[in-house]
Amino acid sequence: MEYSARLKEKYHKEVIPALTEQFQYKNHMQVPKLVKICLNQGLGTAISDKKIIDVGVAEMTAIAGQKAVSTKKKKDISNFKLRKNMPVGVRVTLRGEKMYEFLDRLVAIAIPRVRDFRGINIKGFDGRGNFTMGITEQIIFPEVVIDKVMKINGMDITFVTTAKTDKECMALLKEFGLPFKK
Repeated sequence: MEYSARLKEKYHKEVIPALTEQFQYKNHMQVPKLVKICLNQGLGTAISDKKIIDVGVAEMTAIAGQKAVSTKKKKDISNFKLRKNMPVGVRVTLRGEKMYEFLDRLVAIAIPRVRDFRGINIKGFDGRGNFTMGITEQIIFPEVVIDKVMKINGMDITFVTTAKTDKECMALLKEFGLPFKK
């Protein structure tokens, strides 16, 4: 038997029928789906210490389950002592099975570990059916060993969907289990 991510099966068995009923789609191909999840971490303190980028890449690779790459500065900014091609962050893009696995871990394990959590802010929609949320601490993921963390950093998580409106995107993400504020 071939392995399939739990949320991928949930999408086909529960999410498609629920969204078809809610938005009156005539065809199941009209139902929005998750295309990719992009993780991005800005490491501005890497200007003074180059080791921070290596640690950031290692942490992001552990969190995502896929090799992360460092992002480089595109132009010089002398006031901030930034030079072109200087590494300033880490990113990774997840698609397919790894995307559903990450979403499952985010919803089931990481978000419940956030202190004083009252729901995800709904202001992260871009008007085209995509959603971005910020996380203040990378230590909410169980893959990060707290004893080895040099500095607590936040990250941005962007959900790219085929939804045409923010309402459709929000319904899709709610079906996957993201707890939005009321």
